[in-house]
Amino acid sequence: MLQANAVAANDDLLSEDDIRNTLHEGLAGRFSGARVLALIPDRTRTLPLPLLFPMLVESLSDTRQLDFMVALGTHPPLSQAELCALVGLTPDQYQERYSHVKLLNHEWDNPGALTELGVISDDQLRELCGPAWHHSLGGDVPVNLNRAVLDYDHVLIVGPCFPHEVVGISGGAKYLFPGISGPELINRFHWLGALITTMKIIGKKDTPVRDIIHQAAELVPTPLSLLALVVVGDGLAGMFIGDHIRAWDAAARLSQTKHIRLLDHPYPRVLSWCPPMYDELWTGAKAMYKLEPAVADGGELVIYAPHLDTVSVTHGRYIYEVGYHVLPWFLRDWSRYSDYPTSVIAHSTHVKGIGRVREGVEEPRIQVTLSSRISREDCETLNLGYRDPATLDLQQWRERDDTLFVPKAGEILYRARNDANARAG
Repeated sequence: MLQANAVAANDDLLSEDDIRNTLHEGLAGRFSGARVLALIPDRTRTLPLPLLFPMLVESLSDTRQLDFMVALGTHPPLSQAELCALVGLTPDQYQERYSHVKLLNHEWDNPGALTELGVISDDQLRELCGPAWHHSLGGDVPVNLNRAVLDYDHVLIVGPCFPHEVVGISGGAKYLFPGISGPELINRFHWLGALITTMKIIGKKDTPVRDIIHQAAELVPTPLSLLALVVVGDGLAGMFIGDHIRAWDAAARLSQTKHIRLLDHPYPRVLSWCPPMYDELWTGAKAMYKLEPAVADGGELVIYAPHLDTVSVTHGRYIYEVGYHVLPWFLRDWSRYSDYPTSVIAHSTHVKGIGRVREGVEEPRIQVTLSSRISREDCETLNLGYRDPATLDLQQWRERDDTLFVPKAGEILYRARNDANARAG
């Protein structure tokens, strides 16, 4: 059930009073004397955390212990100064006002930080995957989670919902898996998303990947609650507090109305401006995922990211080895790639987009071009196109009728009205 919710009228945003009152209604007194762990996103998700953090601490002031953990998934950890900045504080301000509240990183690659909650069996996985099942998904999956959840009486997930390339709509229990989980489940369901393909899954609420995440969440012994948020610009259009299934469901439905733009037709050229909040291609490629459906067959999508110089701190070595390719490229010779982390292979196919391999030749549906500080030579190694960002005339790209220009790409999904997926829920 929902303890509290608020939705702004029409195209308005919730006021600070609306937000504060909703948090108080949904959270105040619910966890009195309890130890509460709040899970929050990192800086690669738009969320007004500097506004929310002090309100959350105030609403939960009667807890015995209140800590915040950044649900990093496999993203790099944040320094103490970066953790403070994430919630709108300097290190000095944090020490003066909130030193009783810990700010923590998840450690996905530290076995000592994880605990096994159980297993999703091969039979369960086959059933959850349905027609998307492929032998490369086979085997039982251990469900490992940050063992810190066992030290608290309640876990409160705090996060936004957006269209997502792997799960359909982000948020909710995704802040557990992959947010604070181990690599086994992360690899498995990212690969499932790749097998389905971004074009078919992004923007959908009910997906096999979401079903797997919810199945894994049933193994968490600590009670869960969710503050699900729908972000528009720098503000909130909606907030839902309750159990993690119902609160996410309500927020996901609202996200579909706020975060999907339907175009009259696809465009032969798209310039997708990747904002500085994405400081590596691993996350900055969202500028591709959210625009791929807006590109006409044979067209070009340019990821414009003049600040970006890194493919991935965590996974870069593997990505340079395999490059970016369409899904059939990997499936035709799976034994060659089966030892790589499947989340890396999934990322590769997401960035390259859908396509085919005919007589040994790769034929992607569209050309994906990277315009960043990553060199031409590296782009060739990665199997991506290259444009020098210094040579791009942005005004010219803005003014052409055959071009879609999208500033701050990565969260709003664009697709043509005649795309069958545009009508799917």
